[in-house]
Amino acid sequence: MPKPFPKEFRRDVIAVARQGDQSVAQVARSFGISESCLSRWLKIADREDGVSADRPSSAPHGDLEVENRELRRRTKQLEQENEILRRATAYFARDVLPK
Repeated sequence: MPKPFPKEFRRDVIAVARQGDQSVAQVARSFGISESCLSRWLKIADREDGVSADRPSSAPHGDLEVENRELRRRTKQLEQENEILRRATAYFARDVLPK
């Protein structure tokens, strides 16, 4: 049985895939995972975030719920991107030695 990927890695891959700049296949290839694995991760993340594209809202306040859900998803995505940038900054800062 293969060793599971770390949660941070999965979170970073999902954040990149949700940006929409690349296809799922391109993101999976660039991170060295299978396309089916990434699709499964995205489905699980959507379920955890409460995102569902095929469920229509029947109540008038449903629009607010949909908007809130989208805003929560976007906030979570931005927090993940911020974390990625913070880690990258720390990684590159350690290579810079004072003179």
